[in-house]
Amino acid sequence: MGKRASKEFKRETVRLIIGEGRNVRKLAEDLGINYWTVKGWIKQYGKEEQADLVAKGLKMTPEEENRLLKKELADIAEERDILKKAIAVFSKKPKLNTL
Repeated sequence: MGKRASKEFKRETVRLIIGEGRNVRKLAEDLGINYWTVKGWIKQYGKEEQADLVAKGLKMTPEEENRLLKKELADIAEERDILKKAIAVFSKKPKLNTL
């Protein structure tokens, strides 16, 4: 992307994810933004977006909330798996070259 994203752009991206259930990884790819950057925006603006939905009377249905929670769980499981792999790589003892 190159430029710094405006607050409005970040909030709209988060709204697409939370309000419409868009896939984080796919949306980040479509927008040309790093996945982890978008995850940071969700952390920063996600609670605001959910509060806005409730304030506007657009409270999520149980199905929408369930879908969102499943998506969050899948994202967290993916992050956990990445961290497990990183731990495995960094905890291996280096092989010593003996001549």
